[in-house]
Amino acid sequence: MRGTACGAVMPANPKPDTLPLIRALKKLYPKHIIPLHHANAWQLLCAVILSAQCTDARVNTITPALFAAYPTPQALAQADIQAVEKIIHSAGFYHSKAISLIESSRRICDVFGGEVPQNMADLLSLRGVARKTANVMLGDYFKKPEGIVVDTHVKRLAYRLGLTCQTDPVKVEKDLTGVIPYRYWGWIAIALILHGRQVCNARRPLCSQCPLRPLCPRKGVKISA
Repeated sequence: MRGTACGAVMPANPKPDTLPLIRALKKLYPKHIIPLHHANAWQLLCAVILSAQCTDARVNTITPALFAAYPTPQALAQADIQAVEKIIHSAGFYHSKAISLIESSRRICDVFGGEVPQNMADLLSLRGVARKTANVMLGDYFKKPEGIVVDTHVKRLAYRLGLTCQTDPVKVEKDLTGVIPYRYWGWIAIALILHGRQVCNARRPLCSQCPLRPLCPRKGVKISA
């Protein structure tokens, strides 16, 4: 027996049965749809870099102009930073994001032959790419995930659903990959993100309307919700 971060004593290496939850989420969100508009891997990478602290809807209003001005990583690698900043200004943190877009495109051209790399280590070598972004590329685009995307929605829902006691994204990801079958790694994050936006929001979760309620311990949520 061992203690957990939640204070409970549990058998070593407990693995909850997540298949009922997966089946319920599949009914709600059957398709693996990436909300960021893109035509190829490089465009998706740029969009994900822009999405930090910015809504997907906002990013989707910015990228058409960005890709019209710089249609390839080769073009963006040679871009003037002030010109890029002007296009992406409304995404927030535009200076650091412009640097990341230009330098990651330059490395893609110089080191990876103009193609977005398809493994975690190489993706993490690109400026502006942390594990969350790399997981989006590997799981959502290349369909060969090495982990599970953990954003604020996934972290919140994973805790409320009793899939983790952790708050650090890396530890949350480790817990999720331990209980979610590999074939669902790419899709599960999209499903949780959509459910977090539509139903299980941070301040006022709509528990009474939630189809997952019979499966959810509602950790951290007031019982009256």
